[in-house]
Amino acid sequence: MRSTRMPAAPKRGRRAVLAATGLVAVLALTATACDGSADSASDKPDATTSQATDGGGKAEIPADLAGKLKEHGIDVDQWKDGGWKNWDRDKWLSDAKDFVNPVIAGLWKPERMKSAKEANKTVTTKDASAGRGVTDPDPAPVEAQAEKTPYHENAAPVGKVFFDSPDGPAVCSGTVIKDVNHPGKSNLVWTAGHCVHAGGDGGWYRNIMFVPAYNDLGKSEAELGNANPAEIAPYGNWWADWASTSNQWIQGGSETGGDGAAYDYSVLHVKPEQGAKSLEETVGAALDVDFSAPSAAEAAKMGAWGYPAAPPYNGLKMFKCVDVPGRFSLSPSLPTMYRIGCDMTGGSSGGGWFRVRDGKSVLVSNTSIGPADNTWLAGPQLGREAEALYQNMSKTYGGR
Repeated sequence: MRSTRMPAAPKRGRRAVLAATGLVAVLALTATACDGSADSASDKPDATTSQATDGGGKAEIPADLAGKLKEHGIDVDQWKDGGWKNWDRDKWLSDAKDFVNPVIAGLWKPERMKSAKEANKTVTTKDASAGRGVTDPDPAPVEAQAEKTPYHENAAPVGKVFFDSPDGPAVCSGTVIKDVNHPGKSNLVWTAGHCVHAGGDGGWYRNIMFVPAYNDLGKSEAELGNANPAEIAPYGNWWADWASTSNQWIQGGSETGGDGAAYDYSVLHVKPEQGAKSLEETVGAALDVDFSAPSAAEAAKMGAWGYPAAPPYNGLKMFKCVDVPGRFSLSPSLPTMYRIGCDMTGGSSGGGWFRVRDGKSVLVSNTSIGPADNTWLAGPQLGREAEALYQNMSKTYGGR
């Protein structure tokens, strides 16, 4: 999360039903047991690229992408051979149209995944006090609970988002979501804007990849040393070939969330590093997105899922927090965000927030920011701007 740092991955069939109902069961049981700007052009696709790999496993850059790289003075062969590590400020692609993310097969090996650090957004005291009048009292801390293993039977749509930043390999969380225009064959992943783009002071991150149900059995670091690939990435590695985030995040996002925090969301279109089936077909589950932006009072219980990576967590296991949401605002001029008690740390950024609607779990927000002492999380309300971004991603790229 932007520790607002947080401001800062089997078989299908019956298991797909378990994955879809497991989230509902957790939320329902917990409930009974109590345990840019609104009128900006965020409805336009914010990034495009395409990708392929050659027979030798190296990145093969399509002609249109090669041309785009050359426009920015980037040598294509150097990019394939590691030039993506060059974060020269003048060449850090920041415009929406400049997103490039060619597949580099084999880059994200298990050890590199384990080395990835949390993407953090932590809210400062000044930021947190700015929203007087629309912010409810701080929620009581909620201790995150470990998700049951195997993850593919309990929370299959949840996974980890890996990417490279100027500071090195980094990690967030994400969720497989349904594609209304391509039912049953979605290749869409929901995460946070700050997991794909640095905001107003930077550009697009690189080598963005999603791993559903990462570390499926919840093994320890020592145990993962001998784990087979199916245990680390049971559904394989999925590279983002298109990405979209809000113009408000691109223009106003910052290390502590900034004015973009209330619009800190992103949709990825992904393709497998190997194979041809869609992400939804492969995982066997995907969640609807609730764009009704219910008020905190009417939303009832919400649950946040993710892979917290900053201490005391290490990013290897999936956790969840369930709480009654309150209101949180960074500014009276910005939309109110949801806030719940939760001690998950950076790395949980981008992880989906779910609520039960009509007996089904739906994604209603994502982890964006939180305080330095990790006592709560805040996430954006998903309204018209978020739905327009999603619809355009689906219609323009969903069938590819």
